[in-house]
Amino acid sequence: MSYKDLHEEPFDDSTIAKLEIFEDYAQAWLPTFIMQGVPKICIFDFFAGTGYDKIGIAGSPIRILEQIKVQLGHVFQKKTKIEVYLNEFEPNKKKQNKFELLKRSCSNYLNENKDVERAIEIHYLNHDFEEIFPLLLSKIRDFPSLVYLDQNGIKFLSDKYFLELEKTRQTDFLYFVSASYFWRFGENLEFKMHLDIDMTEAKKHPYKFIHRSIIEQLRKKLPTGTKLKLYPFSLKKGANIYGIIFGASHPFAVDKFLTIAWRRNETNGQANFDIDEDAQKEQVDMFFEKKLTKVEDFKQNVRRKVLNREIINNFQLYDFALEEGHIGTHAAECLKHMKKNNEITYDGISPLVTYDNVYNQKRQLEYKRP
Repeated sequence: MSYKDLHEEPFDDSTIAKLEIFEDYAQAWLPTFIMQGVPKICIFDFFAGTGYDKIGIAGSPIRILEQIKVQLGHVFQKKTKIEVYLNEFEPNKKKQNKFELLKRSCSNYLNENKDVERAIEIHYLNHDFEEIFPLLLSKIRDFPSLVYLDQNGIKFLSDKYFLELEKTRQTDFLYFVSASYFWRFGENLEFKMHLDIDMTEAKKHPYKFIHRSIIEQLRKKLPTGTKLKLYPFSLKKGANIYGIIFGASHPFAVDKFLTIAWRRNETNGQANFDIDEDAQKEQVDMFFEKKLTKVEDFKQNVRRKVLNREIINNFQLYDFALEEGHIGTHAAECLKHMKKNNEITYDGISPLVTYDNVYNQKRQLEYKRP
């Protein structure tokens, strides 16, 4: 499996979309801990690149610094220390040009933004991921951490890294993977040494659903009783499919990611294209029963579970929505419609299907049959 330099050309649309999702998540992640006055938080970008592409579009390291800049007032007020670890390594190259570009890009940015420089402790690393990850694992375990793995290949999605991240309790991570690697090499011994995915099972579905299949199989590898939740977001580039695998143990982190995903695509919240062909389902054919869109299917399931008393309150409903990869708004819309049709009753106007109501204020609301 050959190595490809992802920085030979300007970022394409799918790469920019990927970077925007990561930046959006960093934007949501930072204030969560800063506003709590957490003494130290850490961000790890293990495949950081050069800082900018060839035409000056910011890569992940600069986007991290930009989002820290947005939070500077709160950072200094709450006295939160932010450690940023940026690793870039070119295998089999004596001269590490990309690493030097990374340091230059970030140094120039910090020279122009002295307040950001004062707010952070930045570490430039030039190591193979297999060597540096075990050395930094104790940091990831000890402090709230955001881990970014924009890997080129497959070995970095190995069980030994994935399951180590599962053991942490304050870590959110975003993997970026290429479906083509799985589709082409998934049955090879070299591939299976790193990650054993049942490609026969995966190929029962069209190529565009590869990340869903990967997620389903990765979930089966998790220990019994794990709190880690995994979600895919697919990115289309021509005929190829790339994807994000997001992982977090805390429901607030899951809520943030799903909100970002559904904001990017209100149709499916899982791809930057119409992966389920929901646009066609909107068209009613007089000879065939209308197929349900992803959101319609979810709402139908919610309605059935509420009417069958499988879900009786907002605590259960909110957790069900996250488990199904939906935002609380979708569930709330369904409950409001059911109340309007006199299928259920509940006190007040809102069904309270939000993180704040469920986990912060702990306002339990029961849904009753009339």
